[in-house]
Amino acid sequence: MTESGGIRKGDKLRIGFIGLGLMGKPMALHLLEKGYSVCVFNRNKASVSELVARGAKAAESPSRVAQESDVVIDMVTDAPDVEQVLLQEDGVIESARKGLIVVDMSTNSPETAISVSSQLAEKGVEFLDAPVSGGDKGAREATLTIMVGGKKEVFDACRPIFQVMGKEIVYMGLAGSGQATKLSNQVAVALHTLATCEALLLGSSYDLPTKDLLRVLTNGAASSWNLINLGPRVVARDFEPGFKAAHLHKDLKSVMRVAEAKHLALPGSAIVLQLFNAVMAEKYGEKGTQVVARILEKLAEREIA
Repeated sequence: MTESGGIRKGDKLRIGFIGLGLMGKPMALHLLEKGYSVCVFNRNKASVSELVARGAKAAESPSRVAQESDVVIDMVTDAPDVEQVLLQEDGVIESARKGLIVVDMSTNSPETAISVSSQLAEKGVEFLDAPVSGGDKGAREATLTIMVGGKKEVFDACRPIFQVMGKEIVYMGLAGSGQATKLSNQVAVALHTLATCEALLLGSSYDLPTKDLLRVLTNGAASSWNLINLGPRVVARDFEPGFKAAHLHKDLKSVMRVAEAKHLALPGSAIVLQLFNAVMAEKYGEKGTQVVARILEKLAEREIA
């Protein structure tokens, strides 16, 4: 952006990146590798040190990140975290200037996106809600799907940045549209995850060879991203996260709040939420979403083997 608030054309914008977790760190690394100037903030300083060693500049607060950037990206856990780094004390809004662009790539809610957009607009700050799909693998390989809400001209200005981190970049409409799209995505993700685990549990109850079962399932009409990527992890008893179960649990709760407000019947989502309630009760929240298999195994009193 220019000092007068117009969108700068041609120049590489200075990027601020807040949140260097499982997804954020590789996303920020891709920007560095493409020659962008990147200023980072994260509560875990080990991740900051790693990025600094690769050429990033460290900031002591989100407010300081805003001072050093033309575009600030946040990739944090939930709506309260977004509000903290963007709107509260030492947040981006404290030092935001007219023409700054803020891009929230976290998953939260359409209502949060609209509220944050409105509050930032009072200071002349542009806002995009741009959640992603593709998990840690997509973040590492820069193949994320990015769904974006906000002003079209701001999206166009940021498209080159998105193209560094993702493969499929889709403009969905005004503020909140990106988050609404992500909630729809999470409904499909949750149901596919359950389908993957149920299919493997059924097959294993007949002592079918699981590798061959996966070969059949992933090469026919049943195939899905979850079967291809999470099925082998379940079989290998690998429940480490590509996407944390606690995060999908949080997203499903948001889905059901929307369903209640809009009077939508989403029975599949409701069932999966109950299973993820059990996941949380078993303290599996830091595991990958495929850990729902363990809940099914407990109910069946047998393991997928």
